[in-house]
Amino acid sequence: MTLLPDNRWTRAVAPALLLHISIGTVYCWSVFKQLIADELHVSSGTIEWGFSLAIFFLGMSAAFLGPMVEKDIKKSALIATVCFVVGFAGTGASIALHFTPGVFIFYGVIMGIGLGIGYLTPVKNLMLWFSDNKGMATGIAVAGFGLAKAIASPVMEFLIEGVGLVNMFYVLAAVYTVMMLGGFLLIKRPSGYVYEKPSAEYRRGALLKKPLFWGIWIAFYLNITCGLALISQEKDILKDLLHQIPRYASMSSSEFSIAIAGIIGTILAVDALFNALGRVGFATLSDHLKRRESSYKIIFVMSIAVCVLQLLTNSIGNALLWAVLAMLFLINAGYGGGFSTLPVLLDQHFGIKAVSTTHGLTLSAWAIAGLSGNQLASFVVSHASDQAHRYAAVIPVITALYAIALLSIWLVSRVKLPQTAVAKQ
Repeated sequence: MTLLPDNRWTRAVAPALLLHISIGTVYCWSVFKQLIADELHVSSGTIEWGFSLAIFFLGMSAAFLGPMVEKDIKKSALIATVCFVVGFAGTGASIALHFTPGVFIFYGVIMGIGLGIGYLTPVKNLMLWFSDNKGMATGIAVAGFGLAKAIASPVMEFLIEGVGLVNMFYVLAAVYTVMMLGGFLLIKRPSGYVYEKPSAEYRRGALLKKPLFWGIWIAFYLNITCGLALISQEKDILKDLLHQIPRYASMSSSEFSIAIAGIIGTILAVDALFNALGRVGFATLSDHLKRRESSYKIIFVMSIAVCVLQLLTNSIGNALLWAVLAMLFLINAGYGGGFSTLPVLLDQHFGIKAVSTTHGLTLSAWAIAGLSGNQLASFVVSHASDQAHRYAAVIPVITALYAIALLSIWLVSRVKLPQTAVAKQ
């Protein structure tokens, strides 16, 4: 006899949110990265590899361990919990010991593996429990991942101020242990579900030979790369723009930083909200469209449109705040929506039986984009011909990449759907 109702809210949604809100705190890296660098007496560029490695191992562990998640979500939820918590606490211990490689090992590798397994674990389960609204269900869970930064960042800042950097890691490791173990205990497949080993056609080696898979992979990869290229420059773009507004132009550097801190903080908070809304909105929208690719088409057309608006108005150079905000908010929404729509798009083409495998394999794009997105933006900015408006140089580059992504997903949409997918429509 169980004390909890055996339904989709307790067995799918609750554990998904407990897991994703915990692991989504990887995006709080900016809260403490400089503090880690100062404590270990290394440059911020050196310590940045901790985050890059975490995203890389997230994607690669998902790619290689998808079949394990497919077979046993209890096991995968427990492994994700152990790896994430050990990685998080180990990061604190590495800082206490002034052992820089430990940050890369614990935060980057061990925690990164927990991220990848934890990210995959609840997705198929939600799709099984919400077979009538798969997009909405995955959108809710992935929104938890996106909102984690907004939830955890102020808590981390409060703890760092109160108990110190190292103890912040220990305290939150204990909190995440409770949350993720709760997710592990709650998560369960629907009654009557029986695991079926995917046919040879949908195993990783066979998938890598399918042009259809690569069409989806390229579109997903480019959406992340463009999103990260812009998101990584958000603060600098806003500072560059605000500095041109007469009210702030005559201020000293210290006065300017104080004056705009609240503005930028508010904008970044709204960014996080649009990211989360995009995750729920675009995935839910796909439930009501004939083909799931249509959500991606809308994302790419929208992203191209707001980028072209910047090019036509020279919004950064002319300090058109409304135009820049429209670009940041809508691209953040599309960035989030690309993550939440992916599982149901893969289900449409490859079926629910192998969705953890196909989803995990496609998340390898996240691993590579995590290494290339920031670097692309940094390269473009540093080599811009007009250094006075160097951040504007990123816009035409991502516009072209969004156009390639649109072409890729259009080609995917030309592929005939399997009969099982047609029957569901």
